[in-house]
Amino acid sequence: MKIILYIVSILAIGGAAYFSYEHSVKFRQQQELRLDAIAQNKVVTAEAESTEQDLADEKKAIAVAVGERNDATASIENLQSNELSLKRQLTEIDATLEEQNKELADLDKTIELLKTELISIGGDVTLENLAEKIKELEDSKKNLDRELETKETLVADAEKRLSGNKAEANRQTEKKMERNKRMGDNAMESVITRVNQDWGFVVIGAGSKNGFTPQTILLVKRDGRLIGKIRPTAIEPTQTIADVIADSMAPGVRLQPGDRVILAKTETR
Repeated sequence: MKIILYIVSILAIGGAAYFSYEHSVKFRQQQELRLDAIAQNKVVTAEAESTEQDLADEKKAIAVAVGERNDATASIENLQSNELSLKRQLTEIDATLEEQNKELADLDKTIELLKTELISIGGDVTLENLAEKIKELEDSKKNLDRELETKETLVADAEKRLSGNKAEANRQTEKKMERNKRMGDNAMESVITRVNQDWGFVVIGAGSKNGFTPQTILLVKRDGRLIGKIRPTAIEPTQTIADVIADSMAPGVRLQPGDRVILAKTETR
């Protein structure tokens, strides 16, 4: 009985040892499988992380490419806009050049006409010295204007003196008229009472009452000799202002107060 118990015990211990060994082997196998799985998991994780990094880098690269594409698109649109602007500017420049060419053509025609006119004018006037000649003419005009102003001042002074002496001239004229009446109406004779040598006019002591008119030509005599002719310019009833007809004067002779005046038609009877 004890032997059987020993045998059973030995078998039990041997079975336990066998199962323990077998379990140990399986445990090691499982441990190795788990470690392999862990190692593979780490590899897969590393690969996944690398893939994610690559994906992130790819996304960044794509974003950069998209940005560059957008910049390129904007640059192209800007260049196209600039191209349109340049085309418009070129069109405007072409139009301006065409207009300027027309103006130059018109200017050339004007220059040719001006040259023709200068030739017809004669002298030494050319396009090159035209500005100088124009300045000379302007200077001459200024001198003439000053001279005219001076003469106008002299005329004003003369008119003032004439106006101031009008009463005296009228008295003298009345005296002369009385004497002329004694000489007869047909004679129509009067005398010069005042002479302005600078302006070439005289004052006569007779007027419209004596038959003087603007169309009348008067003869001037001295000592019974004809010395010149005068033409009335302002006629009053008893006084006349007349211009001297320069080409009718005898050489070296100048009119003076006291010279006799008669109607030309009376002289020719």
